[in-house]
Amino acid sequence: MNQERLYTVLRGPHISEKSTVIADGAGQVVFQVAPDANKKEIKAAVEKLFDVQVTGVRTVNAKGKRKRFGMIRGRRRDWKKAYVTLAEGQDIDFLGGE
Repeated sequence: MNQERLYTVLRGPHISEKSTVIADGAGQVVFQVAPDANKKEIKAAVEKLFDVQVTGVRTVNAKGKRKRFGMIRGRRRDWKKAYVTLAEGQDIDFLGGE
């Protein structure tokens, strides 16, 4: 697998109330990923970039919301998120705290 591709697969962490509850309880982390990324690429990218062991990856294609700005109607882009299950005892700290 191309090393450059691994850096473009992950777009960033998806921070929401649901993802915070999942991270605390089930040992999972939620990422926004490239729409054309597959589970093998996501697993390899997380393991390489964060130096953790991944036990599973689940993906969801999210539809973009319809938005209005006055009379102009538009739509946000579709995007993909990945629920990454980490091995027991491992964690990813995005804030760099203690």
